Amino acid sequence: MEYYNVGKIVNTHGVRGEVRVLATTDFIDERFAAGNTLYLQQSGEPLPLKIEQARQHKGFILVKFAGYDNINDVEKFRDHELMVSADDQQPLDDGQYYYHQIIGLNVETTDGQKLGKIKEILSPGANDVWVVERPGKRDLLLPVIDDVIKKVDLDQQLVIVELMEGLE
Repeated sequence: MEYYNVGKIVNTHGVRGEVRVLATTDFIDERFAAGNTLYLQQSGEPLPLKIEQARQHKGFILVKFAGYDNINDVEKFRDHELMVSADDQQPLDDGQYYYHQIIGLNVETTDGQKLGKIKEILSPGANDVWVVERPGKRDLLLPVIDDVIKKVDLDQQLVIVELMEGLE
C-alpha cells in the first residue's frame, strides 16, 4: 500500500498523551478529524493510529490518539511522520495537486529554458512556494500564482513558468 505524509510529530504536549504535529497538508480539518486513521511511519509496517481528538494550537495541531492516554505511550512517536493511505486521498479539483505530484517535476520557462527540478514546497502564507533546485546555482523560489505558473503537465513531468522580474 502507498502512503503519503500529512504531518510530522515534533513533540509531546502535556502528560495526557497528546502530540504536537507540524501539518504538511492543505486538508487539516479533514485529515485530523476525530475518528480518522493516520499511519505512523516506522521501520516495518506503518502503525495505524485512530484520532480521538485534534485541535489547532499555536501553529501546530495537537492530536490525541485513541488508546494512548499518557506521555509515556506517545514519547516514542516523536520525530516520526504521520501518513494517510493512498485510498484515503480525496479527488482534487482541476488545477489542484498533492505535494507528492509536484515534487520532482522538471521546470522550464515559457521559451524552453530548463531551470531545474522542484525539490520541496513551502507554505509561508497566502500561497505556496515551489523550491526549484538548479544545477550550479542557488535554489529558485517560485510563488504558486497564475502570473508565474503557466502550466502543470503531470504526464510529461513538467511545469512551465514565466519568470517575473525579481524572481531570479
